[in-house]
Amino acid sequence: MTQDSSPKYWLRRNFTETLSLSDEAADWLVSLWEVVQLFDDIADGDAIDRGDLDAAIWNALVGLPSNGFYQRNAHVLIPLMSIAVFKWKASDTVERDGGACATSFVWRAGYYDLVLAAVQIEHGVQVVMDVGPVVLKLYGESLEEYMKEMSHA
Repeated sequence: MTQDSSPKYWLRRNFTETLSLSDEAADWLVSLWEVVQLFDDIADGDAIDRGDLDAAIWNALVGLPSNGFYQRNAHVLIPLMSIAVFKWKASDTVERDGGACATSFVWRAGYYDLVLAAVQIEHGVQVVMDVGPVVLKLYGESLEEYMKEMSHA
């Protein structure tokens, strides 16, 4: 049996094994990641797979809001999600205006703030302080890759 090398597989594995998040928290984070990735592809005009679109519609309307981790912690997660959207929109605007920079690169990664929040919710402040560098390394794109992509956009 071959091992899955998809980003979804590696995120889930890191969430459950490395960060010791519950299955509910990992499910919510992976589903959110899939929705965010699809929305970003749509915004960029990239081709999308119909199965990915169907999954994102389900997750956005049903899966994410019905997840137990989310339901118990919506009061913490909703403000963080709104800030992530604001930062993504600002970054996207700057990128489309040709001003991509280190700050726009960082601002587009608000998703990882939610990963940190999930760790804090489930394990407390000290654990999230200890594993912060691990979460930082989950971000799959370097500044150099980002700048190269933006120069060809």
